[in-house]
Amino acid sequence: MAIEGSLAAEERQELLLSTLRTESKVEIEEEAERFGVHPMTIRRALKSLERSGRARLVRGGAVYVGTEEFAVRQSRALTAKRAIAEKLHPIIKEHDSIGLDASSTVHCLAEKMPNTSPVLVVTYGLQAFQTLQNMPNVRATLSGGELDSRTGSLVGMVAQEAIQKFSLSCCVISTTALDHDWGTMEPTVEEVGMKQALAQISDRVILAVDSMKLSQRAAVRSIALSRVDLLVTELNVDDMQLDPYRDLVTLL
Repeated sequence: MAIEGSLAAEERQELLLSTLRTESKVEIEEEAERFGVHPMTIRRALKSLERSGRARLVRGGAVYVGTEEFAVRQSRALTAKRAIAEKLHPIIKEHDSIGLDASSTVHCLAEKMPNTSPVLVVTYGLQAFQTLQNMPNVRATLSGGELDSRTGSLVGMVAQEAIQKFSLSCCVISTTALDHDWGTMEPTVEEVGMKQALAQISDRVILAVDSMKLSQRAAVRSIALSRVDLLVTELNVDDMQLDPYRDLVTLL
């Protein structure tokens, strides 16, 4: 349904942001028609959202990169996240101490954690901890810290210091956006601090990312691809979308 073009710029931005949160991506031409305005008006609105760290302009439109409640993130690209978890299962069996972030992608792995041998799991994600704590052969440890209600993560200095007391075989993390030059990127400094803390105490860093996040950017730079040992997506390793990363990191 078309929307009147006389909306104030702030109202238009909020409506665009609402669509981004629901659909993950908007097209400039489609939104210009929906609002009854020139495409440049939509582009300016999306550019403003990009400056505030809530969107990222891409060819022909924009993608959402802001913080979201866990339940919303969990429902998005669920098939891809489950495929990533299936790829990770054989790898996890090789390790006896694992760090997991608070992402919905990694939570899919937590739900199907292999339990053939005892494993220690350290996480700052409430949902992951709740899923793991009653599993046989899994000793789940929660970091503590301040709850970020926007993401469901435990964050802050207390959480980082708790994680830094461990020495892990590997960590499995996801990201809001992945750029082949800048590495992983997040919407908040607090989330960056937690993921960097996990990477610092882990022998191997495994990055689990669905393809919607490839070649995207968010507000804050996090982990360089030179620190990542393995990039896992739902894609076949020969997929052209992975070409920018092929010489930078091992793919699965």
